[in-house]
Amino acid sequence: MIEPATQRAVVIGGGISGLASAALLAREGYEVTVLEQNDTVGGRAGSWAADGFRFDTGPSWYLMPEVFDHFFRLLGSSADEELDLRTLEPGYRVYSEGQAPVDLHAERERNEAVFEEIEPGAGAALSDYLDSAAETERLARAHFLSSTHESLRPLVDPAVLRRLPRLLRLLFQPLDSFIGSRFRDLRLRQILGYPAVFLGTSPYRAPSMYHLMSALDLDQGVRYPMGGFAEVIAAVERHATREGAKIRTGARAVAIEMADARADARRGVRARVSGVRWADVFGVEHVEPADVVVAACDLNLVAERLLPPELAERRPAARARRVSGPGAVLVLLGVKGGAPELAHHTLLFARDWEAGFRRIFDAPTAVPDPASLYICKPSATDPSVAPEGHENLFVLVPVPADPSIGAGGRDGDGDPAVEAVADRAIAQIAEWAGIPDLAERVVLRRTIGPADFERDFGSTDGSALGPAHTLAQSAFFRGRTASRRVDGLLFAGGDAVPGIGLPMCLISAELVVKSLRGDTSAEPLTAPLPVPAFSPEAAAVREQEPAGVRGDGVAR
Repeated sequence: MIEPATQRAVVIGGGISGLASAALLAREGYEVTVLEQNDTVGGRAGSWAADGFRFDTGPSWYLMPEVFDHFFRLLGSSADEELDLRTLEPGYRVYSEGQAPVDLHAERERNEAVFEEIEPGAGAALSDYLDSAAETERLARAHFLSSTHESLRPLVDPAVLRRLPRLLRLLFQPLDSFIGSRFRDLRLRQILGYPAVFLGTSPYRAPSMYHLMSALDLDQGVRYPMGGFAEVIAAVERHATREGAKIRTGARAVAIEMADARADARRGVRARVSGVRWADVFGVEHVEPADVVVAACDLNLVAERLLPPELAERRPAARARRVSGPGAVLVLLGVKGGAPELAHHTLLFARDWEAGFRRIFDAPTAVPDPASLYICKPSATDPSVAPEGHENLFVLVPVPADPSIGAGGRDGDGDPAVEAVADRAIAQIAEWAGIPDLAERVVLRRTIGPADFERDFGSTDGSALGPAHTLAQSAFFRGRTASRRVDGLLFAGGDAVPGIGLPMCLISAELVVKSLRGDTSAEPLTAPLPVPAFSPEAAAVREQEPAGVRGDGVAR
């Protein structure tokens, strides 16, 4: 049999979107190489271990489980086969400043009862709110999330046009006012508004379209993969290598190499990718040839460092207008003894949280004090993440996206501003959650600051998440999967469509495949993807079959 010539793909970035892109492209028949500048893969979804503790250093909420499952099914597996998932109960706990804690649950009816107890009539209002959220989430999934936006057809679908007046209201009304017209109690408004932070923005800037996020936690529940989110990354990496992708760590992309550069009267300067120049840990440069390059990294980094200015997807002025999501100070704490006052997920909301958001997003920026912050205690569910008799606490303090705040360190030796944020966060948790001796029981401490995000991930402004999901940076306004100026260059990850979060990053990898196929539909790819006839997997199948039968069941 004459095998077809294999096209070569290079993926820049070994985060979840890069690994997922590599797995899917290898399944499509490409010869794939992943270039990751750090020593380990995972990107922002990283992991750190010391003294018997193991911390996820990035995402910690397992939402949209069907997206994870669909990705694994594309590769012939499933989330149940790859991960040991547990539904959390409570889903999370909320401490609003000066108020008793509120637990939210995995069942919608229980959450409606919680709302009703706090504010008469709020239970029925939540039921209507979640109905609207679920409908909006279904609409987004059916017509927007899996679209490359290369065609307007998904937007003129009759199902979309019928809902157009409502969709326009949801796009132009801020989330906070949408919530405020239905609920009076500040705690309830905060519970429904905080998911905007997952989207890199605030409820005062996010379109009310994003009330769909509440369908994910208050209706569908929150899950946790045993072993932590490092297990999710390991599963995706496992599939990438199983499909034949080669992963290079300690490989920093230096430039995207070009061929056939030319001027086009209608479309401006055009070129085609020919490879990626990269440097190893010794600074020695190499070139990896490529017919396709997937930039699964910060897109400003691509524009400013990897492409010549005339081929950048956005001009400097347009890049300057992009709104970054917040920065973060992460505080990783190993704590002796228990902390039953904290659930697996706990949120602390300041009374004047609008002022906190203004400090983060509006110039001149400043670190909020008190901050509205998040705590993950995975040891509540997973004994493997901490020594017996200890707790594992991951604390995220949203701060301005500003690398000048500094970098973190071990045992208090980070930059002063970062360590001061950590000290205040520990004191705040101790006071608000009623754990007065928390600071004295800390046996391990590490901090991570905005400068670390900039250095380790090339993150614009040290943002912890990527571009904020404002109206001008959502859906088709966020950008395209394929470059307009460089043939063969595609984009994946939190900076690309559809946006921030692990599920969105997995979808962005799927969009890479759809774009290369010329598929402009709004539907996800059909699972499982076929195994290329010339792949090692197909050859292995043929070897196990009875003589005289090919992998497709046709006699030789």
